Amino acid sequence: MSTHLQFDFLVNKERNTLTIRREFRAKRQLVWDAYTKSELLDQWFAPKPFTTKTKHMDFREGGYWSYAMVDPEGKEYWGRTDYQKIQPISNYTALDAFCHDNGEINTDLPRAEWNVTFHEKGENAVVETVVTYASLADLETVIQMGLEEGLKLTLGKLDELLTTLQ
Repeated sequence: MSTHLQFDFLVNKERNTLTIRREFRAKRQLVWDAYTKSELLDQWFAPKPFTTKTKHMDFREGGYWSYAMVDPEGKEYWGRTDYQKIQPISNYTALDAFCHDNGEINTDLPRAEWNVTFHEKGENAVVETVVTYASLADLETVIQMGLEEGLKLTLGKLDELLTTLQ
């Protein structure tokens, strides 16, 4: 059995997009649940050593998730995901933004549209996320903020969680 799981981080500066493809050693339904249920998101959705806490979760079209990534000293970094379209176990689209603890969008930081698709690959699942930014400057800002390394650490935490859930 191969221990290598697919991880692609593709930057398209002409379209202001990032495409992230990540394979998980788990069934698609379980990976879908990990992305869409706050009790599971709270266990993995932040790079180590950060933790995550949900303030509000309403996973439906028109609903949103408000959460904080918390560093080891207790400083909170707030985010908000507004769900647009949902096709269960297959795909969802959302607007993702940094926000203040009251849920107000932080317009000083880039907001992006996320298109998240879940595929089967044999016994595994692959999640493809296409993130579209309003401008090249926004795309370059999140790259400089360390998004690629942060995603590697965050998705590694999801790997660990999935092994405990199967």
